[in-house]
Amino acid sequence: MSKRDELIAKYASDLKDKCGVTPDMGLLTKVTIGCGPSIYNRDAATVSSSDDKELATVKNNFIKKKLGVKSDSDADKAIDAAMDKYGRSTKAKYRAVVYYLITKELKKESVYK
Repeated sequence: MSKRDELIAKYASDLKDKCGVTPDMGLLTKVTIGCGPSIYNRDAATVSSSDDKELATVKNNFIKKKLGVKSDSDADKAIDAAMDKYGRSTKAKYRAVVYYLITKELKKESVYK
């Protein structure tokens, strides 16, 4: 099993155990690949829900640029929903899982088809 496959399995486990979501493995794989090499860097692989600068990066670089969402309000709601679902007290929120949850929340799966 490759390192990426191991990480995808870990992300799927987080979605099931921490978020109560049965993941679409095809979508999760595509979202993970879309994260690029950041998934292999311990710091870049996670999202801090208490860091406003990091959340702004998620909003601008992922939601607006990648998913094509223009509304700040929609972007903020999607981030809040993802953080609530993941559990705000969960320290290490994997970027690929957060992006997966946001993609599902905004119904933007077609971006990865």
